[in-house]
Amino acid sequence: MKRRTLIKSVAAAALVSVVAAGTASAGDTIKIGAVAPKTGPLAGGSTVTHWPNIQLWVTQVNARGGLKLKDGQKKIELIEYDDQTNPGVHIKAAQRLATQDKVDFIIAPFGTGFNLAAAPIYAKHGYPQIAVSAITDKIPELTKRYPNIFFTLGSTTDFAGSVAKILSKMRADGKIGNKVAMVNVADAFGIELAETARPIFKKAGFEIVYDKSYPLGTQDLSPIVKGAKAAKPDAFVAWSYPPDTFGLTKQAVTQKLDVKAYYTAVATCFPAYLKAFGKAADGNLGAGGVDPTTPEMKAYREAHLKVTGKAADYWASANTYASLQILEQAIEGVGEADRKKVTQYLKDNTFKTIMGDIKFENQVSYKYWTVGQWQDGVFYGVDSRNMPNAKPVKLKTGW
Repeated sequence: MKRRTLIKSVAAAALVSVVAAGTASAGDTIKIGAVAPKTGPLAGGSTVTHWPNIQLWVTQVNARGGLKLKDGQKKIELIEYDDQTNPGVHIKAAQRLATQDKVDFIIAPFGTGFNLAAAPIYAKHGYPQIAVSAITDKIPELTKRYPNIFFTLGSTTDFAGSVAKILSKMRADGKIGNKVAMVNVADAFGIELAETARPIFKKAGFEIVYDKSYPLGTQDLSPIVKGAKAAKPDAFVAWSYPPDTFGLTKQAVTQKLDVKAYYTAVATCFPAYLKAFGKAADGNLGAGGVDPTTPEMKAYREAHLKVTGKAADYWASANTYASLQILEQAIEGVGEADRKKVTQYLKDNTFKTIMGDIKFENQVSYKYWTVGQWQDGVFYGVDSRNMPNAKPVKLKTGW
């Protein structure tokens, strides 16, 4: 699926109209491509965190008159493809953006596996790839191999280590015991996190009493939760993607999985998660988080709702938008659509974002939330790397 538009904003970014390409000449615009799921298993995540933030950013940039370049302001012409949650389709679409559509820049893919799979194509054509939704311990290897790739979300060791840290404190406080049930989605994200977590949990003194993986797109997760419950764990940890995050929690509620610490990964922070589970969500831990109290975050969340009609999630939405702020500042800093110069600018400069000032060290940002928790209807960051104002963790007290 291809959607080619010049998005213009009217009435202070409140209204969005779509104008067919061709109403503006190529010289009047800067072409930016985007490939991510609109269908398939990962569409539930990308249509919450990825596509709305692209819409918000393009709308706001065009409302300001466009990107400020040396030869004047240029509005963004956005060319979109649905990769159908298929890496092969994604790579073909990225190749088409580069060779046929000849876009000036491509927004990085959605999801760890897709960022890793598409990295060679982005590198081949020199597109800076701010891999905002990738979590991996292969960052040193990847940044060495690809001088155009940048990471903002952290490593699997950071994420698994943060969960172990929280569980360890709860155990030290006498709130939980040693037994952990751990499950994972069987794709690049879930497999790597599970493999990383096993030795980390063991070193922290935890016993993994249940360890199970399931295929991406699994519909019936009741056997997974049934097996975890039978192991009588003190804590449940799932390295999950959006569909299974919802499916596992539904089964945990239905089967009354009795744990004092309950963690699911991607999509736990979604407003739809709170809507789906209500009070049962309180105390649930998940990947990421934000500090929703800062003026920057409040303004961002208000704009997100106004322009897209959707509430931003409490983690990856803000990170995705921040990555687009970074790309914008780099393009304007260079003053032209020169990908090589923009990539170098990304390496050399500090960027002001809704997440605070971000600077890449060897193509990596070390400012991100790792664990959040639902507390009284808000998903707060409770652990991070170099982010201030983490909330204390609450004990989960039933469903």
